[in-house]
Amino acid sequence: MVLGMLQHALTPFAHVVAATDSADALLKAVDDPPDLVVCDYRMPGMDGRQLVEKLKSRPATANFSAILMASRSDIDERLSPQDAADDYLAKPFFLKEATKRIKRTVDRIALEKMAKTAPSDGVVRGNLSQMNVIDLMQSLEMGRKSCQLKLNNEGEKCEVFFVEGQVKHATYGSLSGDQAVFKVLRWTGGNFELNFEGKTEQETTQLNTQGLLMEGLRLLDESQREGGSEAVEQVSTPPAGADARASTGSIASGGGRTEEEEDVLLDS
Repeated sequence: MVLGMLQHALTPFAHVVAATDSADALLKAVDDPPDLVVCDYRMPGMDGRQLVEKLKSRPATANFSAILMASRSDIDERLSPQDAADDYLAKPFFLKEATKRIKRTVDRIALEKMAKTAPSDGVVRGNLSQMNVIDLMQSLEMGRKSCQLKLNNEGEKCEVFFVEGQVKHATYGSLSGDQAVFKVLRWTGGNFELNFEGKTEQETTQLNTQGLLMEGLRLLDESQREGGSEAVEQVSTPPAGADARASTGSIASGGGRTEEEEDVLLDS
């Protein structure tokens, strides 16, 4: 049940290949190397950690991110930050939260692919309909990126500077700091530019990146309840190319989910 529901939830924004167990996942990954593996820690034969380590040990399949699903006790007692996984999903988990966590990793991978294929000026350019402001900021935070993010939407402009994934300075018209960031979180249209050479000495923000997102979304939700705001699209299509794999979980590149789905608590 977990495999099928995760596969269905991830399909709108990623190319998903499912595997029934670790042996099946290994064969499929060797045949078509993934960008992301999402798998259960406890599986018959090879466990999830062993699967990830085996794939990482092969040059042809070594370049991928991994998310392990495991019980809280296994995460605390058997797994460690030194393991090959990039993130852990503690079971039981809600489907929506798991999907958001996995999508952040897919977005980060897509952003890194865009950076590698950037033109000679080193500036990554994209459309906010592919990856909105919230997705961009989360991806930059996860990747601990230092860069200048320029946003342009119908003539309105915003600049945000990141240092190791944390927002340090932002400007929007006459606004600066946290208030400038809050103004653009709702944007799902327009364009963005990422300059990984862009730097600033100014520090105008008070909150860290996660704090800015949480407070900005709270303010947006509050204004929507008062009846004046357009909704923020929090799930958007990442640039094409992010692929994800999973055994007893799911495997994922590119769509956009708009319908609301009932949340489900998943365990095994």
